[in-house]
Amino acid sequence: MRAPQFSTRLLLSKIALVLGAVAISAAIAVPAVANSRIKDLASVEGVRENQLVGYGLVVGLNGTGDTLNNSPFTKQSLTSMLERLGVNTRGTNLRTANVAAVMVTANLPPFSTQGTRVDVTVSALGDAKSLQGGTLLVTPLLGADGEVYAVGQGSVAISGFSAEGEAAKVTRGVPTVGRIANGAVVEREIDFALKGQTALRLALRNPDFTTAKNIAGAINEFLNANCAEPTDPATVAIQIPANYKGNIIKLLTEVELLRVSPDQRARIVVDERSGIIVIGKDVRVSTVAIAQGNLTVTISETPVVSQPNAFANGQTVVVPRTNINVNDDAGKRLAIVKEGVTLKDLVDGLNALGIGPRDMISILQAIKAAGALQADIEVM
Repeated sequence: MRAPQFSTRLLLSKIALVLGAVAISAAIAVPAVANSRIKDLASVEGVRENQLVGYGLVVGLNGTGDTLNNSPFTKQSLTSMLERLGVNTRGTNLRTANVAAVMVTANLPPFSTQGTRVDVTVSALGDAKSLQGGTLLVTPLLGADGEVYAVGQGSVAISGFSAEGEAAKVTRGVPTVGRIANGAVVEREIDFALKGQTALRLALRNPDFTTAKNIAGAINEFLNANCAEPTDPATVAIQIPANYKGNIIKLLTEVELLRVSPDQRARIVVDERSGIIVIGKDVRVSTVAIAQGNLTVTISETPVVSQPNAFANGQTVVVPRTNINVNDDAGKRLAIVKEGVTLKDLVDGLNALGIGPRDMISILQAIKAAGALQADIEVM
């Protein structure tokens, strides 16, 4: 009867050591200040990429293209293209499998001039099996306003492959999506007179009141003037000083290298599908008691063969034998976490007690429901 008492005392002593280490680490922990450049925290309004999209045909496929009977848009596009080239195929039965209809997408970088080349991504629309070895024909790429800003053409390079035989098939990657490096030529420029601007606006990538205030303060301190002001958590407005009139590029290159301490609200991001937990540095836990236990039932079958004695009038039979073991973690007790302990220290303590990611997610959600977790939990 003394063995269970020894086990309980040992477990309680382990919990005490873990919580003691948590309290010590929380007492001596010093928050680290990470300074980031303004160019990594915000972008200049108007200096942005623009998305382009187009519809085209990929030819030259080795029998892995669209089935024309199943993809009528491919057949119509092929017929229209041939007619523009002087070939009349109206009323004929086209049976080629070397053509695939695709969507072509690209990002137009800011300040792109005519003749600049950009990369394009080619994605199959129909039932094509692979775009390997194909060539994209001239494809106009349209912007959100319906105007043509680039034209794409070139050989498609894919990273996946597909092979099959009579009774087996193997596919690696995605062979129906490819990329053409420098596959589009910019034909129209987007007008944006940065040099003539009298004011600029910085858009924060992670909106926050404190971060916007810190950015404005750093800019004003550098310029020695009250030129920057946060208008909302995501925007900082800058009035161009007189000594930078006509030289905004110099102002931006100097401002974007200023270092600021960004702030953010306490947040925990949880992906329940993969068991991933991402914890912000400002998360804190109030005084709370935690107990966690699982009911585990193990059933094992060890059948035994029973044979009759020699010269006996009997038969051989299999006698079932079942062993059931129930573990309800009765030895675990409540663990008290003191106020002010960081969530990192709490997680370290739970890991020391052998609690896995799945149970840890449930514990964090339970602590949040109890009002003892000063953070937002976002479940992906």
